[in-house]
Amino acid sequence: MAVDKVKTGVDGLDEVIGGGFPRGSLILLAGGPGTGKTVFAMQFLAGGCRVGEPGVYVSFAESKKTLIENVSRHIGVDLGRLVDEGKLKILDFTAVREKGVSDVLNFVLDEVRAVKAKRLVIDSFSAMAQAFESPIDVRIVVHLVLSQIVRAMGCTTLMIEEVPIGKTGIGLGMEEFVADGIILLRSDELEGYPFRDLEIVKLRGVRLGQRKLVFTLEGGFKVYPQLKPKPIERPKRFQPTPDLPDRYSTGSRSLDEALGGGLPKASVTLLELDEKVSRFMYHLLLAPLVANFALQGRGVLVVPLIGADPLTLRKYIGIYGGTEEDWKRYVRIVAAKSLDMPKDLPNIIMLNAEDWKEDRDKVVKASKQLAMETNKPNLTIIGIDTLATLYGGEKCVEILNLSAAGAKSSGATIVAVIKAGYRDLAVKLSPIADIYLRLTREHGCLLLYGVKPRTGLYAVEMDVSRGYPLPELTQIV
Repeated sequence: MAVDKVKTGVDGLDEVIGGGFPRGSLILLAGGPGTGKTVFAMQFLAGGCRVGEPGVYVSFAESKKTLIENVSRHIGVDLGRLVDEGKLKILDFTAVREKGVSDVLNFVLDEVRAVKAKRLVIDSFSAMAQAFESPIDVRIVVHLVLSQIVRAMGCTTLMIEEVPIGKTGIGLGMEEFVADGIILLRSDELEGYPFRDLEIVKLRGVRLGQRKLVFTLEGGFKVYPQLKPKPIERPKRFQPTPDLPDRYSTGSRSLDEALGGGLPKASVTLLELDEKVSRFMYHLLLAPLVANFALQGRGVLVVPLIGADPLTLRKYIGIYGGTEEDWKRYVRIVAAKSLDMPKDLPNIIMLNAEDWKEDRDKVVKASKQLAMETNKPNLTIIGIDTLATLYGGEKCVEILNLSAAGAKSSGATIVAVIKAGYRDLAVKLSPIADIYLRLTREHGCLLLYGVKPRTGLYAVEMDVSRGYPLPELTQIV
């Protein structure tokens, strides 16, 4: 039998919990100060208003005026208008005292009935419980909310619970057992960067494949399910992003913004991957960069990472609407002779992998020839693990130093990609780099941050709305 679901109003969460909260359920939303409980709750109610489900917000913590002013701006919804239209009721009980508790509860019941509310938020149960004389009164209220509002009236209810800093338990204990679901919000750090995640402790009637999720409060409460490839329904040719005078665009506007406008011209960028980052994930960042160069008639040289098919780039050119002619004319693949490569490809530069200086001279010659043909500086992508395997770590540092000097003189740009397991080499190469980025993954969410210069921590999603894959970055705040 299918369970009737209520959409949460939180981007990404419904996907994980099978469409929303079970209708008529009691959900405990717990977390410490500043973890986003109020933002989550108001999005839940605002989402209901959009689909014709009136809501009631019972506040024991913030005044009605403060809620409307602060949260409206945060979630991009005019809560005052929803109140004026009768879709949302905000009950301000910030001044309630013990003797008024029973009257308050009766008033809440009356308002829920009056507006025919389908959604209710109690913010917070912790503040309300402080107004009671004994724990027995708290139990009575819990069961009153559960039996009369949630069960009898079919009103899906969020009960907010404060978790004091340093405490791990939730509330007084009994509400955990009567709630149909518990969501715990946390604010922490990742590699020294502000980081937010939530845990779905329980949700009755829902089989959860993923319990921990990354979220941000940037532009409202947004959750990030595990990153997976998305199908492209209507493929289109890539539309290049214009460069700034001193920078090359990455092909993604949001990535450009995170990097201050793109990659500096005549520069070296170091991109370090951790062991949880798949090929699809780092290609999501690099493929649009290649397309932005090649489909504007600029040259691209690629030294693939170990284990990567050197011809994968050929496929990507096609995904972004490039032709076989684009591939042959603007892209050069640098590969060792030991690899089983087709012999008839005109744009493959074969290395002997015996004398690094001889091999480098061959690549430099090909790079200059490509730049002369296009009359534009090249983009070079280097798999550092490939160089380290062919020539050793020390020679790898020397090669990148020489390549950086060449980029400075020609106005080209280099992106050096380092796989997990080469952290020591990444540290040695970092002084050469103008930009040092790290790509990691937590709870299935792809995360990017800048080590040099320091940036914020960004969640990376896959955007296919333009007819080709692009990374979409949102800062974790």
